[in-house]
Amino acid sequence: MANLSLIQLVLDASLLVQMVMLLLLLISIYSWSLILRKGRYLKKARRAADDFEDRFWKGKDLNALYSRVCSTNDEPTGMEGIFTSGYMEFVRLRKQLNMSPSALLEGSQRAMRVVLHREVDEMDADLTSLATVGSVSPYIGLFGTVWGIMNSFHALGGMQQVTLAMVAPGISEALIATAMGLFAAIPAVMAYNHYVEDIERLTTRYDTFLDEFTGILQRQAHTITLVNSN
Repeated sequence: MANLSLIQLVLDASLLVQMVMLLLLLISIYSWSLILRKGRYLKKARRAADDFEDRFWKGKDLNALYSRVCSTNDEPTGMEGIFTSGYMEFVRLRKQLNMSPSALLEGSQRAMRVVLHREVDEMDADLTSLATVGSVSPYIGLFGTVWGIMNSFHALGGMQQVTLAMVAPGISEALIATAMGLFAAIPAVMAYNHYVEDIERLTTRYDTFLDEFTGILQRQAHTITLVNSN
């Protein structure tokens, strides 16, 4: 039984199988770094959205909110970025003469859509890598297993009598590669599915805010038109 310890099995594996195990270990470490980083990023994005929505709907002065957001040294991102880009474009177009309300709204919406798409792209970053780890790792592990089993049977080919005790260590060594492939793949797949759902929810929140803010700008645009016409 001592010969079937995990460490001993890894040490006794063939060089190629050991290389496969090392590759899967590195892939797993890389995958977990992506999982932890993406988790922190999305958690921060959710908190920022909650905080900004609270400030936005409690306040009535858009100029004051815009100045407060822009007063920080950090570039506005997420919902703040959508707000600042839309309002900045609205103010810029409002200064132009003979600008219709529809033109004001179209310009503001276009600016906000650009930021929205940029934020979605940022949130989607690294998801492809997680999906790749989840889909490829089991096959890498299976390759190591097949190679290890082939070597085991090849070594036993010249023997007259083969017992289970002689076959078990070689097969066990090979199966560790499959286990490591699953160890790398399962967390990556679970994290991918979880983060896709989180990103869809955040995107829906951003899109909803964009529509609600557009409604506010629409009312302001019509008010400005009425004042100018008088």
